[in-house]
Amino acid sequence: MRITQGTFSYLPDFTDEEITAQINYALSNEWPLSVEFTDDPHPRNTYWEMWGLPMFDLKDPAGVLLEVNACRSANPNSYIRLNAYDASLGRQTTALSFIVNRPAEEPGFRLDRAERANRQIGYTTHSYATERPEGDRYRSD
Repeated sequence: MRITQGTFSYLPDFTDEEITAQINYALSNEWPLSVEFTDDPHPRNTYWEMWGLPMFDLKDPAGVLLEVNACRSANPNSYIRLNAYDASLGRQTTALSFIVNRPAEEPGFRLDRAERANRQIGYTTHSYATERPEGDRYRSD
């Protein structure tokens, strides 16, 4: 199952050249970028681990791609996303966010149904990846 989160999630994975084009777009709009990674891509898990600090003063797309590739090398079996922030409205908002790396195997999710009081039905999303311990969720074997 392919995880679809963020901009461009229904497109095929971007090449480094296509990622650089998006970095150029963000930098031309004066949006600083940051790199994040996780091994739990649950839709409600919005806070991923940060790779370094946001790159507020970086204006060179090659420097941003260097950080993306360093994160890929250190976390090859994790989801990695690139975020661009827009502070033009006086608050920090995410203007662009997309996945730049995925594990080779994406086990997906299960929808659990639960009956509640007064004949109400509730649903919960369960990630199959979380059945393995953290750091071992996406093996390369």
